[in-house]
Amino acid sequence: MRCISANPEESANRQESAFLRVTLLPARLISTRFVSLLKFITMKIVPLLGRVLFGLIFLMSGLTHITGAGADHAAAAGVPVAGILVPFAGLLSLLGALSILLGYKVKYGAWLIVIFLVPVTIALHNFWAVKDPMQLQMQMAMFMKNVAILGGALLFAYFGTGPYSLDNRKA
Repeated sequence: MRCISANPEESANRQESAFLRVTLLPARLISTRFVSLLKFITMKIVPLLGRVLFGLIFLMSGLTHITGAGADHAAAAGVPVAGILVPFAGLLSLLGALSILLGYKVKYGAWLIVIFLVPVTIALHNFWAVKDPMQLQMQMAMFMKNVAILGGALLFAYFGTGPYSLDNRKA
């Protein structure tokens, strides 16, 4: 049975209310356990997964660079004393990655990643100095990738770790 009102605004409000009751009905049927599971996943698991995925990039590159691999490429790009700076950059990357992965002193680890990323991005992905159009596109993509990762590191530097970390363990 439809309710007809002389006031069109009142009639519209009743129709909207009925619409909301019908569309929100399935939300009432969701069990509180399911909602708790979703909250657990988004509040606990997602930050852990984000830390692991972010840290793995720098763990792998740190292990590679600490051995001096890539020093030839860095030297060709004009990096002075690349034989020393590349392993040092690998050490920064490795320590920052372990900090973020384990959730121990994450803010300091994130700053290590920032210290690693800024000079590497500027020195090795300077797309503005590349003449070849294909290499220009590649270096620009690598530069922008590093800028995006730098943004993630700055978020870790500001917010720190989430749950399931050594910093948040119960004593």
